[in-house]
Amino acid sequence: MSYTVLARKWRPKRFEELTGQEHVLRALSNALASQRVHHAFLFTGTRGVGKTTIARILAKCLNCETGMTPAPCGTCATCREIDEGRFVDLIEVDAASRTKVDDTRELLDNVQYAPTRGRYKVYLIDEVHMLSAHSFNALLKTLEEPPPHVKFLLATTDPQKLPVTVLSRCLQFNLKRLPVSLIAERMKIILAAEGIDFEAAAVRLVAEAADGSMRDALSLLDQLLAFAGGKVAETEARAMLATVDRKQVMQLARLLGAADPGELLRFMQALDEWAPDYGDVLDALATLLVRVALKQSLPNYEGDELHPPEQLAELAALISPEDVQLHYQTAILGRRDLAWAPDPRTGFEMTLLRMAAFRLAGGEGGGSRPAASSATGGAKPTGDTKTTGANPSLELSRWQEVVGALDLGGAARQLAANCAFASREGNLVRLTLDPAQSLLRTAALIDKLAQALSKVLGTTIRVELELAAAPVDTPARAEQRAVDAELDSARRSLDEDATVRGFKEKFGATLKPDSIKSL
Repeated sequence: MSYTVLARKWRPKRFEELTGQEHVLRALSNALASQRVHHAFLFTGTRGVGKTTIARILAKCLNCETGMTPAPCGTCATCREIDEGRFVDLIEVDAASRTKVDDTRELLDNVQYAPTRGRYKVYLIDEVHMLSAHSFNALLKTLEEPPPHVKFLLATTDPQKLPVTVLSRCLQFNLKRLPVSLIAERMKIILAAEGIDFEAAAVRLVAEAADGSMRDALSLLDQLLAFAGGKVAETEARAMLATVDRKQVMQLARLLGAADPGELLRFMQALDEWAPDYGDVLDALATLLVRVALKQSLPNYEGDELHPPEQLAELAALISPEDVQLHYQTAILGRRDLAWAPDPRTGFEMTLLRMAAFRLAGGEGGGSRPAASSATGGAKPTGDTKTTGANPSLELSRWQEVVGALDLGGAARQLAANCAFASREGNLVRLTLDPAQSLLRTAALIDKLAQALSKVLGTTIRVELELAAAPVDTPARAEQRAVDAELDSARRSLDEDATVRGFKEKFGATLKPDSIKSL
């Protein structure tokens, strides 16, 4: 008994069996129900998303013996013959093999004759963009004024190659690439119906590899069944698709969170023994970082078959949101630059080292922050500071130390550093913003600052931010003064250095102050 591949065996025969493309099915169903069916349809989209399948179902809807309906019976002689590809009034043409104008003229010679058995004579022209310019000209007149008993169903993966004169005479439907989740769910239904046990992670891997095409997904599933001896398991799927083990990607993310270059180097050496595709490793890492970012933004996010919520929660606590964003950007840029690296492994190693070196949220790469305990102490508030309210666990008048203790990064930290403390009344903290940094005064950044203060003070804090009329003494200005003082000290030391004085006296050398930088 011959084997029928899954893509053919499970090809939808009714609109209800189709996965996705609801926007197309709704329009076609309404047109059929109201008996307002256009004479020419153009279905566009990438391979394997349902263009020809929808066209064949539409041909059944037009010619079903029970009447023109969006739900053909599927049992009458017409429906069965269309499913089997032998209905005399459904003329299927592969334009890629019939590009000449003579082929098109021969095809259209019989347009004027009434259908033999069906209600309509349906011309299904696949890959219509392959027709020559002369062939399109021959087709154009018939498309413009077709006989009432003829319907044209055109399908193409490249609609840009069609003349606008043809496009203007067709109803156009663009079929979308199918989401991974839809493809995976359809494959699970098929596997369950076939009585085949499967691992959800393996199905997810195949769905991702299909790149939006249901037909490609089922072809890969057939290949996996042959490769693994009838099993659908994650290990075999990764071996067949040559994808990196997700445990290795998870370990890589943990090492990035720890920012230990030595451990990263040992990991890269161990990974090289598997001879992986380093581009795929960076793709997998970027995908994982997206899921971690979702977990940080949405605590109830449940992940997917390849990214369990408990693993995402672990990484979400280990890597700061700012570093997740930076690592993701570094991964995709490193993926792009692999082709320009001396070799893929070198490019991969440099990408990981770059992630470890540049960190926004503190640590070895981003500069350590003062510990929270440094911002606490027994000093009393000075000036006209008001600290009325319950449990003021931190002296806000020492604002520079407070800023050092806040769990902030990026623009939110810049906002805090460019503010000066004004007063506190209960849960309300008033700050003044340096006028030179007025662009930082946004609701989102103020809210982040309030949340960070609430965490440190142990109570819900509201922040009111006023723009100062003149420059104010802020932690950022204090830090700049300290840097300037260090530079002045360094310049004085160089001026007094015996070697420098010797160069000045013997060679008339001069010291350029601007060339001295703080390390």
